[in-house]
Amino acid sequence: MSLRDFLERFRPTGTPGAAATGVPPDRAAERAAELAPALALLTAVQQEADRIRAAGEETAETIRREAEREAADIMATARERAPEVRRRAAEPVVQDALREAEAVRAAGDRAADAVRERGRAGLPSVVEEAVAEALRPVAGAGVGS
Repeated sequence: MSLRDFLERFRPTGTPGAAATGVPPDRAAERAAELAPALALLTAVQQEADRIRAAGEETAETIRREAEREAADIMATARERAPEVRRRAAEPVVQDALREAEAVRAAGDRAADAVRERGRAGLPSVVEEAVAEALRPVAGAGVGS
């Protein structure tokens, strides 16, 4: 479109006063003709945008499916490794409990040894008392009875 055609759009169709003969210009047709190339370009751009959007959605769905599969694999591996991880996590606690049990058992053994030793130390005097008691004549028992 030339500058002359552009400026022609602003020219009055007739002079004021008596009616002039002729056909008035079709402004709607002129605007449609002027906008048609730009609208055609926009249509092509819109179609390209739709194609890009569809490709993006397809790519996103592929990524989503891959992420779900990867998450399922990670969960399966975690479930498989969980018993070993628990065992390793509990190992220090079990070792502490075993050491504590050993200390308690050793303390019990020492206490039992001490009781046995006291018993052995006091046993001769108990035996002597028992023998002395056994050999003592019973009170009130007669010699000739």
